[in-house]
Formats: sequence, C-alpha cells, structure tokens
Amino acid sequence: MFIRKSLIAAAMAATVVATPAAAASNAKPANGRALLLLPLKLTKINDMDFGMVVSGNSYGTVSLDAGNGGRLYAGGVSGPSTPGQPAYFGGAGSPGQLVVVTVTPPASLSDGNGHSVSVLAMSLDNAGNPLRTIDPVSKTFFVGVGGILGINANQVPGIYSATFQVTANYL
Repeated sequence: MFIRKSLIAAAMAATVVATPAAAASNAKPANGRALLLLPLKLTKINDMDFGMVVSGNSYGTVSLDAGNGGRLYAGGVSGPSTPGQPAYFGGAGSPGQLVVVTVTPPASLSDGNGHSVSVLAMSLDNAGNPLRTIDPVSKTFFVGVGGILGINANQVPGIYSATFQVTANYL
C-alpha cells in the first residue's frame, strides 16, 4: 500500500509542476544551425566580400585582411571603415595531421556587363602560412582568405564577382 501511495503522489506532483508551464504560452521561434565537417574534405563556410568600395578620379587598391576582414584603401579609392568578410573554410581529419592549403585566384572580378576589376593578389590568414595542423581535440582546422583588388579610375559601378579555388592537401 505504501508503494502505491508514493507513485500516486509522484504522479500528482508531476502534474502540478507541469501544469503552469503548459498554461503559460510565450513561445518565440528560433533558428538552429550546425557546421558539419567531413574528414579529408574542405568545406566553404563564408564567401569573400570586399564590401562597398568607392572609385575616384585615379587608380587605387582595396585590401581585405584574410584574418579579421579589415580593409585598407590606397590611391583613388575609398570606402567605409567597416570590415569586409574574408572567405572562410573548414576541414577535418586526424588529430595532428598536417594540411597544406593553397588558393588559386581569378585574374579579375566581373560585373557581367563587360566591366572588370583586377585581382592583384589573394592571401591566407595566419600570416599567409599555407601549413595547418588539425587540432588534436576538435579534429578540425580553419582558414581565411583575403585579397587585393585594383580599381580603375572612375570604375563603372556595379557588383563584381568571380569564383576562386581553395585546395587542401592532407599530408
């Protein structure tokens, strides 16, 4: 008899505790996100975005830092001080495994209407070091890619884009 009463009391207690939560409805939708990396496969996380650049009366350059997205302007170009977005990639593999990352830049970015801006260079974060070591705990590595664009005097306004290749060679 004692066991039965304990079970009934526990069931009633659970009902009493659960009832106020069910009665109060203040739900808000939320998004969930997860990054899944496959071993020995490089995954693009973010595209590169130099952001807004304003051309002037003379040739200039804009540089995008591969690590923090900071931008530097030189010559006849300017723009806001807000950072751009370096391309960002991730990979996975065996703990301590070495990976050599290379980037093959396009010659230029195009607006699709016959106008282009030159890609002068592309660089990797970590001071340009292409060698990465897979973290022994998370079994992952990450790499940022930045670059330098040459902007002509009075460059035609528009959105300029191109694709580029990033390769990870697992050693």
